Amino acid sequence: MTFGHVPLVHNNLVIMKRTGNLSILLMAVTLLMMLLSVTLAVAQTSPAQSKEDYKEVINKRAAKIVAALQSTDSVFNKKVTAIVADQYLSLGTIHDARNEKIKAIKAKGAELTEKDKAAIEKLQARSDKQLHKLHKTYLKKLAAHCTPQQVEEIKNGMTYNVLNVTYTAYQDMIPSLTEAQKAQILTWLTEAREKAMDAESSDKKHAVFGKYKGRINNYLAKAGIDMKKEEKAWQQRLKEKREAAKQSK
Repeated sequence: MTFGHVPLVHNNLVIMKRTGNLSILLMAVTLLMMLLSVTLAVAQTSPAQSKEDYKEVINKRAAKIVAALQSTDSVFNKKVTAIVADQYLSLGTIHDARNEKIKAIKAKGAELTEKDKAAIEKLQARSDKQLHKLHKTYLKKLAAHCTPQQVEEIKNGMTYNVLNVTYTAYQDMIPSLTEAQKAQILTWLTEAREKAMDAESSDKKHAVFGKYKGRINNYLAKAGIDMKKEEKAWQQRLKEKREAAKQSK
């Protein structure tokens, strides 16, 4: 996550440059990534695994997402888990097919020609179209069994709940945000989540959110908000809260 000059990237959200201690909210993302991203990355990019092992990993990941809905209906849980697992398998099929073809083009050894680059762009465009169609079909399948709130929770489960953690962090860091600014931030993060759901790995899911966080930061800066100043004040408030909590024990 990027606030001011504190960008975080991939599974463990490596800190590229610090301007202060990270917040508890952002550390929650780190913990989620440590616990979940390895499973998902393996599930989506492990050709060395046997087909059955691959499916088992996928099914376990899907089951964890559905378990978060806390439904006691075993039939519902089984059906929705199957839908989520099938989505992961379908995503993997699209990504793997595209990547194999792109790999073959790049394996020629020589510098890519304009024809090669055009072929790669065409493959990417085709897979994007397939992913878009799959995304719409997936949501329809979920809607047939889930409430809108349950669909939201499944989306968050597939994207490490980055939307909610990030949205909460922005509001906590900048108390002066207007309702219009909050709405815009939420809109962009929601859009990022839709795209991240179809990404092929945890790294790429976070890269999607990273692009939108950059857009949000630019938007807030243009509105006259000093991100460095806000972050510094936020870190101070968090420090004071931690100290107060220690003293109360």
